[in-house]
Amino acid sequence: MAVVLSRRPLAADGSYFSPLCSSQPMSVFQTESIVAFARDLRGPAGRAAPAGRTGAAVTSGAGSSGLPRESDLPPSSGGDASTSILVVDDEDDLLELVRYNLTKAGYSVSCVSTGEEALSHARRQPPDLIVLDLMLPAVDGLEVCRRLKADAKTRDIPIIMLTAKSEESDVVRGLERGADDYITKPFSPRVLAARVKALLRRQESQRAAEMETTIDVHELSIHPGRHEVTLAGKPLELTYTEFSLLAFLAKRPGWAYTRMQIVDAVKGEDYPVTERSVDVQVAGLRKKLGRFGSYVETVRGVGYRFRA
Repeated sequence: MAVVLSRRPLAADGSYFSPLCSSQPMSVFQTESIVAFARDLRGPAGRAAPAGRTGAAVTSGAGSSGLPRESDLPPSSGGDASTSILVVDDEDDLLELVRYNLTKAGYSVSCVSTGEEALSHARRQPPDLIVLDLMLPAVDGLEVCRRLKADAKTRDIPIIMLTAKSEESDVVRGLERGADDYITKPFSPRVLAARVKALLRRQESQRAAEMETTIDVHELSIHPGRHEVTLAGKPLELTYTEFSLLAFLAKRPGWAYTRMQIVDAVKGEDYPVTERSVDVQVAGLRKKLGRFGSYVETVRGVGYRFRA
């Protein structure tokens, strides 16, 4: 059953209108189904409490909206509680609906209501997947998607767009901006959970394949899974940081990265280190590469790149 939530009350004839998704009233059967669904979500007192959200992230299991706490949900249907999902939508009721169903499926869910909050959250604590609405205040979903895909820290996070915009041009534009899937409202929570599971499974398969795929550039061969590097056929001993630095640069030959981008990729965002320490690591790496040290090039005013 597709579920539509709206702040509008029922019409005089008992039908239910969705201002975003349809101009047609819902049938009495659909209305009763939604009422039953909402009643099932409410707490023991039979009345939902105010959401109480002031713009900060709402994490699963808070229980402030009257929905069941995470500990009260039925057993997981296949999700991994260590898998984090960020849901971005400016409709409180829809956020609660998605949070409830994805938490029920076994995932750890966080919710925000603006594009700025989504960008800040994703960069501070990158989730495993993002469910993103298009029609957000100030920074819309397309711009959020574009910025995430342009950032080395967040570009690999899969994104599902969940929106009332169902025109073919909207779908194409969303996918062109980097979305991995596109679901239109009204939607089935079960279908959303299934799409999430499928996309995460695909992402995991890609990561496993990357770990088994060697990076071969010039006379250098890097095996991420085995954490091994060979240069001109001979093994090269590198520290963990040197290996991560070399693999990061060699993965995209010719791409220039700033020192802070390198720090974020190798050590993680907000790691307490100065840009000068990157120069020290690069100098040590070049020394170990010997005559091949020139492969790591300095880009004046920017940072470093690996020669294409």
